[in-house]
Amino acid sequence: MSFLQTFQVFPYVPESLGFLETLSRNLWWCWNIDAIELFRRIDPILWSASGRNPIVFATLIGQERLDELAKDDSFLAHQKRIKDLFETRVIKSVDRPDTLFRKRDTIAYLSMEFGIHESLPLFAGGLGVLAGDHLKAASDNNLPLTGIGLMYRNGYFHQYLNHEGWQQEEYPETDMYHLPVERAKDQQGNDIYISIQGKEGDIHALVWKIMVGRIPLYLLDTNIQKNTPEIRDINSTLYPGEHKNRLAQEVLLGIGGMRVLEALGLNAAVCHMNEGHCAFSSFERLVQTMSKHHVDLKTAVEIVSRTTVFTTHTPVAAGHDEFPVEFVEPYLKPYKDRLGVSVKTLLSWGQPSKDEPDEPISMFVLGLRMAQYCNGVSELHGQVARKMWSHVWPGRPEDEVPITHVTNGVHIPSWISMENAQIFERYLGPTWHLHAWGNDLEERIDKIYDEELWQAHEKSRARLIRSCRKLLSDQYRQRNAPRSVMDQVENVLDHEVLTIAFARRFATYKRANLLLQDIERLEAIINSEKYPVQFIFAGKAHPKDNEGKELIKKVFEFAQRPEVRHRVTFIEDYDISIARQMVQGADVWLNTPRRPFEACGTSGIKAAANGVLNVSTLDGWWCEGYSPEKGWSIGRGKEYRDHDYQDAVESHALYNILENDVIPCFYERKEKNIPERWLKMMKASIKTAIQDFCAHRMVDNYNENYYFPACQRYFELIADNADEAVRLSDLRERLKKNWDGITIDQPERQNAGPFRVGEMFTVAVRVNLGELRPEELDVELYYGKFKSIEAISDGHVETMTMREDLGNGYYLYACSVKCDYSGRFGFTVRVIPKGDDLIQCAPGLISWA
Repeated sequence: MSFLQTFQVFPYVPESLGFLETLSRNLWWCWNIDAIELFRRIDPILWSASGRNPIVFATLIGQERLDELAKDDSFLAHQKRIKDLFETRVIKSVDRPDTLFRKRDTIAYLSMEFGIHESLPLFAGGLGVLAGDHLKAASDNNLPLTGIGLMYRNGYFHQYLNHEGWQQEEYPETDMYHLPVERAKDQQGNDIYISIQGKEGDIHALVWKIMVGRIPLYLLDTNIQKNTPEIRDINSTLYPGEHKNRLAQEVLLGIGGMRVLEALGLNAAVCHMNEGHCAFSSFERLVQTMSKHHVDLKTAVEIVSRTTVFTTHTPVAAGHDEFPVEFVEPYLKPYKDRLGVSVKTLLSWGQPSKDEPDEPISMFVLGLRMAQYCNGVSELHGQVARKMWSHVWPGRPEDEVPITHVTNGVHIPSWISMENAQIFERYLGPTWHLHAWGNDLEERIDKIYDEELWQAHEKSRARLIRSCRKLLSDQYRQRNAPRSVMDQVENVLDHEVLTIAFARRFATYKRANLLLQDIERLEAIINSEKYPVQFIFAGKAHPKDNEGKELIKKVFEFAQRPEVRHRVTFIEDYDISIARQMVQGADVWLNTPRRPFEACGTSGIKAAANGVLNVSTLDGWWCEGYSPEKGWSIGRGKEYRDHDYQDAVESHALYNILENDVIPCFYERKEKNIPERWLKMMKASIKTAIQDFCAHRMVDNYNENYYFPACQRYFELIADNADEAVRLSDLRERLKKNWDGITIDQPERQNAGPFRVGEMFTVAVRVNLGELRPEELDVELYYGKFKSIEAISDGHVETMTMREDLGNGYYLYACSVKCDYSGRFGFTVRVIPKGDDLIQCAPGLISWA
């Protein structure tokens, strides 16, 4: 049989339960604990068996049970409560007072992966979960945002280990009938298909729609009959190792994503690229802008770049995608005529040097060059990114490279335990998570009874251990373990023992083996008769990362040792469900990345929100979140060149922290057998996570610093036949054409010094501006602590005043400098364009004396 048509049969749902079907088709339920409980109470065992997927769950419920619920006043009252909340939070239209967006305007949020719930397999790890949390918070905050991604029929791999502990991968196909998807429709009610010209023929994609609260998420799917088998396979799996398919996915996401919005009749007033995977979107957005506003390419570039946000999550240069010119060229050929420039020029936008025609296309560089708003995902990551990519802005001081940061946040309601949610609702109010940065939140958290918080945490730990035992039983059963081993598995871990969790992607820089540097000392810690400790590990390595797989194997082998196998476990197939239980039930969240390679590390924030204490190197978010009353730092944030020496030093520090600080604090019990000092730290940890690192705060930061200004600028740029964009385009051309004519003489100061604190001196300089005018440029004194003959640290800028027109393009500039503090300083003079941030920071438009 070459082709079978399929159909799905669901049970008949009584009219009084009709809202259950509506609720199951919107992922809002997955971050509302009361809505989850509505499904669970129907049949807890079947709910768990369905993978907590309400659509699968519906196929398992017997008709008799539905008929029974249709007459259950308690259940119907619960359903009404959820329905009223759903209509308020999702259906009801609420205009934000700060919005500039018109009815068909949107913020286009493009991401390669979205981790919203374990039942929707569109994610691999932290990037996707962050994107999912972004959509949820945008829904709660009522932002006019539209998600764009890809539909993966086989998703990311499922992990299992063989008898030797070596990771194996399998890719089960996703059943579309089990997902809350519907076909996206255009304004005439037709199914939306898009096409992209490729090297081996057109790529056709069907578009699916999923509702995430108020936010629509559109997913492009190449697995349709119209395509050849090779093209159907383009987005079969997430992050394929083979370059050709990986490139096709990114073309489909970027170019295809913008075409989806056009087909929907939506206008992307602002575009947010979540990593460089989405950078091809700029080519299509330029075409749409030229067509919509009747402008040329150089004017469209001014509009598109000023209304684009680009977020990077990768502090390792090798982690950014690069593609050979010959792979990318066929996809850009159609833009030669549509944009009116050569393919060579288009390719150069993604080439770091722009001078080598065969240089690979960097998706990161392409994203940077097409976005005014560029950011890392923690304060330290912003610093690392500025250093890493400073060569894109030659001549500009590292601290002025236009890459800022917005520290990631987590969607707290998606990650806290049911017990903690009930406590927070009781003490902080029913809408606490929507206004988590309120002034009185700290005081309210302090009022939570210690006994109540501790009992809630102990329930979460017990639930985690029960879950681990079940998962381990399944793992060993799959390996055909003997009965004697199965009996031991059923008793692994202890409800009363300090539980430390390590769960993340197994990449070498995350150093899962740091804990294993001194096996004898670690075994003594684990098997202490007075203060025992147990460890739960979980995480996947990329299928091509054999070094990461080797780390898993080492952890697995350690967990098999007879001396520790009752207190050390490795849980296979780490996903959102397992992560949720671990961040809720562990006592300590262990994180050991090699600084500064952890961009953020949001799992630690999820743990902190549940009162789990972090033990981590000072990297990512922990640099901002750490203080001694909230957790522990491994080392002091030092960076080493000798990695073996670093591992020896920091593993020793880790053992010391566990033995001398963490373990005694946990087991210190006075009254009522509760650890009062530990609970005080739990409350401090909860405060920090909820107030400073929640996704609602993060999305508000994006809106206030990027989305709102970009939208405001969009309407300024397109007004009056795009006059402002045309002016900026002409200015840029004029600056580039005449910039080489600028010369700066050696600046002269009023006297040689030395000076005293509080004194002032004047610096003057003669500048030749060539064909440019003073009103087009800023002449600045740049000064700071003397670092070397060519470097200044902690640089300051003082704008100089034009004192005299000397004729023939020469001008005299001067300014005064106040000596605020003592030390050795250096200074020089520079010229930069006058204008907005994008003009001022344009690569190549900076000259120094």
